[in-house]
Amino acid sequence: MKRTEQLQRLHSGLSGKYDVIIIGGGATGLGTALDSVTRGFKTLLLEKSDFASGTSSRSTKLVHGGVRYLARMDLMLVTEALRERGLMLRNAPHLTSDQEFIIPVYSWFDAVLYTTGLKFYDILSGRLSLGKSYFINRKKVIERLPDIKPDGLKGGIVYHDGQFDDARMAVSMAKACVKHGGTVLNYFEVMALLKDKEGRIEGVDACDLVTGEKYNIKSSLVINCTGVFADEIIHMDTPEAKRMIKPSQGVHLVFDRSFLNGNSALMIPKTDDGRVLFAIPWYGRTVAGTTDTPLNTISREPVALTEEIDFILNTAGRYMVKPPARKDILSVFAGLRPLASDPDNPHATKEISRRHKIILSGSGLLTITGGKWTTWRCMAEEALDCAIKAGVLRKRNCVTKNLKIESVSGNIPSDRLKVYGENAREIGEMMNENPELAEKISEKLPYTKAEIVWICRNEMPVTLEDMLARRLRALILDAAETAKCAPAVAEIMAGEMEHDGRWIEEQVDCFRKLAKNYLPRI
Repeated sequence: MKRTEQLQRLHSGLSGKYDVIIIGGGATGLGTALDSVTRGFKTLLLEKSDFASGTSSRSTKLVHGGVRYLARMDLMLVTEALRERGLMLRNAPHLTSDQEFIIPVYSWFDAVLYTTGLKFYDILSGRLSLGKSYFINRKKVIERLPDIKPDGLKGGIVYHDGQFDDARMAVSMAKACVKHGGTVLNYFEVMALLKDKEGRIEGVDACDLVTGEKYNIKSSLVINCTGVFADEIIHMDTPEAKRMIKPSQGVHLVFDRSFLNGNSALMIPKTDDGRVLFAIPWYGRTVAGTTDTPLNTISREPVALTEEIDFILNTAGRYMVKPPARKDILSVFAGLRPLASDPDNPHATKEISRRHKIILSGSGLLTITGGKWTTWRCMAEEALDCAIKAGVLRKRNCVTKNLKIESVSGNIPSDRLKVYGENAREIGEMMNENPELAEKISEKLPYTKAEIVWICRNEMPVTLEDMLARRLRALILDAAETAKCAPAVAEIMAGEMEHDGRWIEEQVDCFRKLAKNYLPRI
């Protein structure tokens, strides 16, 4: 997947008309593009920034049904998500895995309540279950979660959910789109929607933010998949439209692996803000979160609030022998959830949920809002089916239920490299042929120079942030250490991408300013 080749595809496609143009390169946009192209539609995806640069790279790293929605009796959402969880683990094994969770219980009433609830969770997952839930005694809880507070502990309930790497999944989906004949471009902003004499949408005006070149691109259908920024595209179509996105911010803290000191994840079912709290082993670290803070304004780079950080520290501290402190935080990341509200009654909180909404405007703009990472596939399927039903697209069946996003077969150099799917061996060969490329970028981070070189050649990074925040997950794993090794990484990128010393300086300066948002104020 090379940006120059994608631009060539775009130029060759301008002589005709696209079937589908998708605005937004997060989970929803990439999923919709993959569904579209595998149905045989001529498909173009345009992302204003980088793939998964917003909410889709800042999730809790879970592929899950949503235990808290079970408590709310939102059975439709849970059943849908559990089915999609199973499909996602089956179709993207290089980036997903089964994760064991433990809910510690300190009263026998809670033991019965959660055991019963999770048995129902098992039933709803059906044939795609990851394993049955069951109760374990106090001793076994402490064996699996050595740092759990033992005082008053009665036992725990074990259940299973999925885990994944969100940003790497987005890149894999983008590559899958390209493999099946689609065109995907990052740093490509849609400036306006084109309309015919009858007011029907017939394409977009767009600008390549890297080159400055502007394009007039025709299509039968435009799909708005811009997450928390969906209202911006809706207002391009209908300036007087009421706002329907009610954003909520979720914050996660990253600690050393020792704060869990085991392979099981911790799930705390009751918190002061009504959410559950997770502490999950992930890439040799512990990720703890998340918060739920309603916002009135949104930004492309959200920053964790002091009270959000304190909330996670205080809640986790109630359950841990060694309570985490600010000095222990390696990274803080904040993401915005695009909750879909009722535009005619935006204050009706019962309408604001993780259920997605699909809206086809009178002029033909198709908008997908809400939803979550786990349900990307069924959201995309429903959106394309909606367009077909409306007569905008020809009838073609969805094939993504059994579509492998990427696969890993045979021996790979290391288990960690399997995130590169079928290209893992290629990176291993680069390291064998040139031992210098096998060197790590830092003793505190797992990534090698070979990965940076290979990513530059194959995964369309444009900035240093693209590399260190999303292609590699270094910024999330250790923000301070990543800022230190930024100059060395920028130098490798500049060599591969033919940039000069000024580019290196600008990128390092920009990245270090960004990294400050990922460091807690002590």
